[in-house]
Amino acid sequence: METTTSKAYGSETEGTPLHEMEIKRRELLPTDVEMEVLYCGICHSDLHQIKNDFGGTIFPIVPGHEILGRVTRVGDQVTSFKVGELAGVGCIVDSCGHCESYEEDLEMFCEKGVTFSFNSPDRHLGGATFGGFSKSYVCDQRYMLHMPNFENLGAAAPLLCAGITVYSPLKHWNAGPGKKVGILGIGGLGHMAIKIAKAMGAEVTVFTTSPSKVEDAKRLGADFAVLSSNSEEMSKYTAQLHFIIDTVSAKHDVNSYLNLLKHDGTVVLVGLPPEPLEVGAFNIIMGRKSFAGSNIGGIAETQEMLNFCYEHNITADSEIIAMQEVNEAFERLEKGDVKYRFVIDMASL
Repeated sequence: METTTSKAYGSETEGTPLHEMEIKRRELLPTDVEMEVLYCGICHSDLHQIKNDFGGTIFPIVPGHEILGRVTRVGDQVTSFKVGELAGVGCIVDSCGHCESYEEDLEMFCEKGVTFSFNSPDRHLGGATFGGFSKSYVCDQRYMLHMPNFENLGAAAPLLCAGITVYSPLKHWNAGPGKKVGILGIGGLGHMAIKIAKAMGAEVTVFTTSPSKVEDAKRLGADFAVLSSNSEEMSKYTAQLHFIIDTVSAKHDVNSYLNLLKHDGTVVLVGLPPEPLEVGAFNIIMGRKSFAGSNIGGIAETQEMLNFCYEHNITADSEIIAMQEVNEAFERLEKGDVKYRFVIDMASL
Protein backbone atom coordinates (compact mmCIF):
# COMPACT_ATOMS: atom_id res chain seq x y z
CA MET A 1 0.00 0.00 0.00
CA GLU A 2 1.25 3.49 -0.82
CA THR A 3 2.15 5.66 2.16
CA THR A 4 2.96 9.24 3.06
CA THR A 5 5.10 10.43 5.96
CA SER A 6 4.20 12.61 8.91
CA LYS A 7 6.15 14.16 11.77
CA ALA A 8 5.11 12.79 15.15
CA TYR A 9 6.10 12.41 18.81
CA GLY A 10 6.50 8.93 20.20
CA SER A 11 8.94 6.39 21.59
CA GLU A 12 10.47 3.14 20.36
CA THR A 13 10.84 1.36 23.70
CA GLU A 14 9.24 1.26 27.13
CA GLY A 15 10.64 3.93 29.41
CA THR A 16 12.07 6.06 26.63
CA PRO A 17 10.95 9.72 26.70
CA LEU A 18 8.75 10.78 23.81
CA HIS A 19 10.68 12.50 21.04
CA GLU A 20 10.24 13.64 17.46
CA MET A 21 10.06 10.85 14.91
CA GLU A 22 8.75 10.20 11.41
CA ILE A 23 5.83 7.83 10.85
CA LYS A 24 3.94 6.44 7.87
CA ARG A 25 0.31 7.17 7.11
CA ARG A 26 -1.55 5.27 4.41
CA GLU A 27 -2.24 7.04 1.14
CA LEU A 28 -5.94 7.84 0.89
CA LEU A 29 -8.34 5.00 0.17
CA PRO A 30 -11.57 5.99 -1.64
CA THR A 31 -13.50 6.62 1.64
CA ASP A 32 -10.61 8.09 3.63
CA VAL A 33 -10.28 11.59 5.04
CA GLU A 34 -6.94 13.22 5.86
CA MET A 35 -6.71 16.05 8.35
CA GLU A 36 -4.03 18.34 9.66
CA VAL A 37 -3.99 17.87 13.43
CA LEU A 38 -4.51 21.19 15.21
CA TYR A 39 -4.87 20.01 18.81
CA CYS A 40 -4.57 16.71 20.64
CA GLY A 41 -5.59 16.11 24.24
CA ILE A 42 -3.57 14.01 26.68
CA CYS A 43 -5.58 11.27 28.39
CA HIS A 44 -4.63 9.21 31.44
CA SER A 45 -4.86 6.10 29.26
CA ASP A 46 -2.06 7.56 27.09
CA LEU A 47 0.08 7.50 30.22
CA HIS A 48 -0.89 3.89 30.95
CA GLN A 49 0.01 2.86 27.41
CA ILE A 50 3.44 4.47 27.20
CA LYS A 51 4.29 2.95 30.60
CA ASN A 52 2.87 -0.42 29.45
CA ASP A 53 0.77 -0.61 32.64
CA PHE A 54 -1.72 -2.99 31.04
CA GLY A 55 0.84 -5.04 29.14
CA GLY A 56 0.60 -5.44 25.38
CA THR A 57 1.80 -1.99 24.36
CA ILE A 58 3.15 -2.19 20.83
CA PHE A 59 6.37 -0.24 20.29
CA PRO A 60 7.12 2.09 18.62
CA ILE A 61 4.14 4.02 19.97
CA VAL A 62 2.65 7.40 19.08
CA PRO A 63 -0.12 8.21 21.61
CA GLY A 64 -3.13 10.50 21.31
CA HIS A 65 -6.83 9.85 20.75
CA GLU A 66 -8.43 13.26 21.35
CA ILE A 67 -7.58 14.48 17.88
CA LEU A 68 -9.00 17.70 16.48
CA GLY A 69 -8.04 19.00 13.06
CA ARG A 70 -8.94 20.46 9.71
CA VAL A 71 -9.61 18.36 6.61
CA THR A 72 -6.84 18.63 4.02
CA ARG A 73 -7.73 15.85 1.53
CA VAL A 74 -10.60 13.43 0.90
CA GLY A 75 -10.89 10.19 -1.07
CA ASP A 76 -12.92 10.17 -4.27
CA GLN A 77 -15.88 8.39 -2.62
CA VAL A 78 -16.08 10.62 0.47
CA THR A 79 -19.46 12.30 0.84
CA SER A 80 -19.49 13.38 4.50
CA PHE A 81 -16.51 15.78 4.66
CA LYS A 82 -15.06 18.61 2.61
CA VAL A 83 -11.59 20.10 2.54
CA GLY A 84 -11.32 22.95 5.05
CA GLU A 85 -13.91 21.62 7.51
CA LEU A 86 -13.14 21.00 11.17
CA ALA A 87 -13.11 17.31 12.08
CA GLY A 88 -12.28 15.06 14.98
CA VAL A 89 -11.08 11.52 15.67
CA GLY A 90 -11.62 9.90 19.03
CA CYS A 91 -10.76 6.42 20.22
CA ILE A 92 -12.26 4.37 17.36
CA VAL A 93 -10.97 4.33 13.78
CA ASP A 94 -12.18 0.96 12.46
CA SER A 95 -14.25 -2.12 13.25
CA CYS A 96 -15.53 -5.18 11.40
CA GLY A 97 -18.47 -3.20 9.99
CA HIS A 98 -21.09 -5.94 10.20
CA CYS A 99 -21.42 -7.48 13.69
CA GLU A 100 -24.38 -6.95 16.02
CA SER A 101 -22.57 -4.26 18.01
CA TYR A 102 -21.71 -2.35 14.84
CA GLU A 103 -25.33 -2.50 13.68
CA GLU A 104 -26.40 -1.06 17.05
CA ASP A 105 -23.93 1.88 16.75
CA LEU A 106 -21.78 0.35 19.49
CA GLU A 107 -18.56 0.04 17.50
CA MET A 108 -16.47 0.06 20.68
CA PHE A 109 -17.86 -3.41 21.47
CA CYS A 110 -17.09 -4.89 18.02
CA GLU A 111 -17.06 -8.66 18.38
CA LYS A 112 -14.27 -9.02 15.82
CA GLY A 113 -12.11 -6.45 17.56
CA VAL A 114 -12.32 -2.68 17.35
CA THR A 115 -9.35 -0.73 15.94
CA PHE A 116 -8.31 2.13 18.19
CA SER A 117 -6.65 5.32 17.02
CA PHE A 118 -3.30 4.24 18.44
CA ASN A 119 -1.58 1.09 19.71
CA SER A 120 -4.05 -1.18 17.91
CA PRO A 121 -3.34 -3.62 15.07
CA ASP A 122 -3.42 -1.63 11.83
CA ARG A 123 -5.66 -3.47 9.34
CA HIS A 124 -4.08 -1.64 6.39
CA LEU A 125 -0.36 -1.14 7.02
CA GLY A 126 0.35 -3.87 9.56
CA GLY A 127 2.06 -3.09 12.84
CA ALA A 128 0.16 -0.73 15.11
CA THR A 129 -1.89 2.39 14.53
CA PHE A 130 -0.23 5.68 15.38
CA GLY A 131 -2.15 8.34 17.30
CA GLY A 132 -2.70 12.06 17.24
CA PHE A 133 0.65 13.29 18.55
CA SER A 134 1.38 13.90 14.87
CA LYS A 135 0.99 16.49 12.11
CA SER A 136 -1.61 14.50 10.17
CA TYR A 137 -4.16 11.75 10.62
CA VAL A 138 -5.96 9.52 8.08
CA CYS A 139 -9.27 7.86 8.90
CA ASP A 140 -12.24 6.35 7.13
CA GLN A 141 -15.12 8.84 6.96
CA ARG A 142 -17.36 6.50 9.00
CA TYR A 143 -15.19 7.01 12.06
CA MET A 144 -14.47 10.72 11.70
CA LEU A 145 -16.57 13.29 13.51
CA HIS A 146 -17.90 16.71 12.52
CA MET A 147 -16.37 19.14 14.99
CA PRO A 148 -18.52 22.16 15.89
CA ASN A 149 -16.67 25.47 15.79
CA PHE A 150 -16.19 25.90 19.54
CA GLU A 151 -15.00 29.32 20.60
CA ASN A 152 -12.11 27.72 22.52
CA LEU A 153 -11.24 25.07 19.97
CA GLY A 154 -8.28 23.54 21.79
CA ALA A 155 -10.34 22.98 24.94
CA ALA A 156 -12.87 20.99 22.88
CA ALA A 157 -10.33 18.29 21.91
CA PRO A 158 -10.75 16.36 25.22
CA LEU A 159 -14.44 15.91 24.48
CA LEU A 160 -13.42 13.21 21.98
CA CYS A 161 -12.49 10.86 24.84
CA ALA A 162 -13.16 12.43 28.25
CA GLY A 163 -16.45 13.92 27.07
CA ILE A 164 -17.93 10.78 25.53
CA THR A 165 -16.59 8.55 28.33
CA VAL A 166 -18.86 10.29 30.84
CA TYR A 167 -21.67 11.36 28.48
CA SER A 168 -22.41 7.78 27.44
CA PRO A 169 -23.09 6.35 30.93
CA LEU A 170 -24.91 9.50 32.04
CA LYS A 171 -27.27 9.04 29.11
CA HIS A 172 -27.51 5.24 29.45
CA TRP A 173 -28.45 5.44 33.15
CA ASN A 174 -30.86 8.32 32.50
CA ALA A 175 -29.22 11.21 34.31
CA GLY A 176 -31.58 14.18 34.25
CA PRO A 177 -34.13 16.15 36.26
CA GLY A 178 -35.05 14.39 39.49
CA LYS A 179 -31.92 12.21 39.49
CA LYS A 180 -29.21 12.51 42.12
CA VAL A 181 -25.87 11.75 40.53
CA GLY A 182 -22.59 11.23 42.38
CA ILE A 183 -19.20 11.76 40.77
CA LEU A 184 -16.15 10.13 42.31
CA GLY A 185 -12.94 11.99 41.53
CA ILE A 186 -12.31 15.37 39.91
CA GLY A 187 -9.81 14.97 37.12
CA GLY A 188 -9.99 14.91 33.35
CA LEU A 189 -13.09 12.69 33.43
CA GLY A 190 -14.68 13.91 36.66
CA HIS A 191 -14.71 17.60 35.80
CA MET A 192 -16.37 16.80 32.46
CA ALA A 193 -18.95 14.63 34.23
CA ILE A 194 -19.90 17.53 36.50
CA LYS A 195 -20.50 19.87 33.57
CA ILE A 196 -22.42 17.37 31.46
CA ALA A 197 -24.56 15.97 34.31
CA LYS A 198 -25.57 19.50 35.32
CA ALA A 199 -26.44 20.36 31.71
CA MET A 200 -28.65 17.26 31.63
CA GLY A 201 -30.52 18.59 34.67
CA ALA A 202 -29.31 16.23 37.39
CA GLU A 203 -28.43 17.12 40.97
CA VAL A 204 -24.67 16.56 41.26
CA THR A 205 -22.64 15.57 44.32
CA VAL A 206 -18.87 15.23 43.99
CA PHE A 207 -16.67 13.05 46.19
CA THR A 208 -12.97 13.86 46.33
CA THR A 209 -9.93 12.98 48.44
CA SER A 210 -8.46 16.45 47.89
CA PRO A 211 -9.57 19.33 50.17
CA SER A 212 -8.51 21.85 47.52
CA LYS A 213 -10.95 20.35 45.04
CA VAL A 214 -14.03 20.68 47.24
CA GLU A 215 -14.49 24.35 46.34
CA ASP A 216 -13.38 23.77 42.77
CA ALA A 217 -16.15 21.20 42.35
CA LYS A 218 -18.69 23.92 43.11
CA ARG A 219 -16.99 26.28 40.64
CA LEU A 220 -17.46 23.60 38.01
CA GLY A 221 -21.18 23.43 38.78
CA ALA A 222 -21.60 20.72 41.42
CA ASP A 223 -24.47 21.19 43.85
CA PHE A 224 -22.56 19.54 46.69
CA ALA A 225 -18.95 18.46 47.29
CA VAL A 226 -17.80 16.01 49.94
CA LEU A 227 -14.34 15.19 51.25
CA SER A 228 -14.46 11.39 51.13
CA SER A 229 -12.13 11.01 54.12
CA ASN A 230 -14.74 12.73 56.32
CA SER A 231 -16.81 9.78 57.58
CA GLU A 232 -19.46 12.03 59.15
CA GLU A 233 -20.07 13.84 55.84
CA MET A 234 -20.06 10.57 53.91
CA SER A 235 -22.67 9.02 56.22
CA LYS A 236 -25.13 11.78 55.32
CA TYR A 237 -25.29 10.36 51.78
CA THR A 238 -26.07 6.76 52.72
CA ALA A 239 -28.82 5.49 50.37
CA GLN A 240 -29.23 8.93 48.79
CA LEU A 241 -27.96 8.63 45.21
CA HIS A 242 -29.42 7.05 42.09
CA PHE A 243 -26.18 6.71 40.20
CA ILE A 244 -22.44 7.26 40.72
CA ILE A 245 -19.76 7.68 38.07
CA ASP A 246 -16.43 6.38 39.36
CA THR A 247 -13.60 8.08 37.44
CA VAL A 248 -10.70 6.91 39.61
CA SER A 249 -7.82 5.20 37.78
CA ALA A 250 -6.08 3.84 40.88
CA LYS A 251 -6.93 1.08 43.34
CA HIS A 252 -9.68 2.25 45.72
CA ASP A 253 -12.55 0.98 47.85
CA VAL A 254 -15.77 1.02 45.82
CA ASN A 255 -17.83 -0.52 48.64
CA SER A 256 -18.13 2.73 50.55
CA TYR A 257 -19.73 4.26 47.47
CA LEU A 258 -22.08 1.34 46.84
CA ASN A 259 -23.47 2.15 50.30
CA LEU A 260 -24.44 5.63 49.10
CA LEU A 261 -26.84 4.25 46.48
CA LYS A 262 -30.59 4.05 46.72
CA HIS A 263 -32.09 0.65 45.93
CA ASP A 264 -31.54 -0.31 42.28
CA GLY A 265 -28.74 2.24 42.09
CA THR A 266 -25.55 1.75 40.11
CA VAL A 267 -21.88 2.63 40.50
CA VAL A 268 -20.39 2.82 37.00
CA LEU A 269 -16.62 2.55 36.63
CA VAL A 270 -15.11 4.60 33.82
CA GLY A 271 -11.61 4.92 35.29
CA LEU A 272 -9.01 2.25 34.54
CA PRO A 273 -7.35 1.02 37.75
CA PRO A 274 -4.51 -1.34 36.77
CA GLU A 275 -5.33 -3.62 39.73
CA PRO A 276 -8.59 -5.56 40.37
CA LEU A 277 -11.18 -3.98 42.67
CA GLU A 278 -12.94 -5.97 45.39
CA VAL A 279 -16.73 -5.81 45.75
CA GLY A 280 -18.42 -7.10 48.90
CA ALA A 281 -21.40 -9.32 48.14
CA PHE A 282 -23.67 -7.73 50.76
CA ASN A 283 -22.97 -4.29 49.33
CA ILE A 284 -24.76 -5.20 46.12
CA ILE A 285 -27.39 -7.74 47.15
CA MET A 286 -28.82 -5.44 49.83
CA GLY A 287 -30.79 -3.01 47.73
CA ARG A 288 -30.36 -4.82 44.40
CA LYS A 289 -27.46 -2.53 43.55
CA SER A 290 -25.12 -2.82 40.60
CA PHE A 291 -21.42 -2.27 40.00
CA ALA A 292 -21.03 -1.71 36.27
CA GLY A 293 -18.58 -0.38 33.73
CA SER A 294 -18.75 1.81 30.64
CA ASN A 295 -16.29 2.35 27.83
CA ILE A 296 -16.45 5.48 25.62
CA GLY A 297 -19.35 5.44 23.13
CA GLY A 298 -20.12 4.72 19.49
CA ILE A 299 -19.56 7.17 16.67
CA ALA A 300 -23.19 8.33 16.47
CA GLU A 301 -23.33 8.93 20.23
CA THR A 302 -20.00 10.75 20.15
CA GLN A 303 -21.36 13.11 17.49
CA GLU A 304 -24.48 13.61 19.63
CA MET A 305 -22.23 14.46 22.60
CA LEU A 306 -20.24 17.01 20.58
CA ASN A 307 -23.44 18.73 19.49
CA PHE A 308 -24.80 18.68 23.06
CA CYS A 309 -21.61 20.22 24.46
CA TYR A 310 -21.56 22.89 21.75
CA GLU A 311 -25.19 23.77 22.52
CA HIS A 312 -24.41 24.05 26.25
CA ASN A 313 -21.00 25.73 25.81
CA ILE A 314 -19.16 22.85 27.48
CA THR A 315 -15.43 22.31 26.98
CA ALA A 316 -12.65 20.94 29.16
CA ASP A 317 -10.70 23.10 31.60
CA SER A 318 -7.46 22.86 29.66
CA GLU A 319 -3.81 23.80 29.86
CA ILE A 320 -2.52 24.28 26.31
CA ILE A 321 1.09 23.14 25.91
CA ALA A 322 3.72 22.87 23.20
CA MET A 323 4.68 19.42 21.97
CA GLN A 324 8.15 19.86 23.46
CA GLU A 325 6.56 19.98 26.94
CA VAL A 326 4.83 16.61 26.59
CA ASN A 327 7.19 14.55 28.76
CA GLU A 328 6.90 17.07 31.59
CA ALA A 329 3.11 17.01 31.12
CA PHE A 330 3.04 13.22 31.55
CA GLU A 331 5.09 13.54 34.75
CA ARG A 332 2.66 16.12 36.07
CA LEU A 333 -0.34 14.03 35.02
CA GLU A 334 1.00 11.07 36.99
CA LYS A 335 1.15 13.33 40.06
CA GLY A 336 -2.33 14.75 39.44
CA ASP A 337 -0.82 18.18 38.79
CA VAL A 338 -3.24 19.43 36.13
CA LYS A 339 -6.64 21.16 36.19
CA TYR A 340 -7.91 19.31 34.36
CA ARG A 341 -6.62 18.36 30.91
CA PHE A 342 -3.43 18.96 28.96
CA VAL A 343 -3.95 19.77 25.28
CA ILE A 344 -1.09 19.91 22.80
CA ASP A 345 -1.04 22.75 20.27
CA MET A 346 0.23 20.81 17.28
CA ALA A 347 1.48 23.96 15.55
CA SER A 348 4.49 23.51 17.85
CA LEU A 349 5.56 20.26 16.15
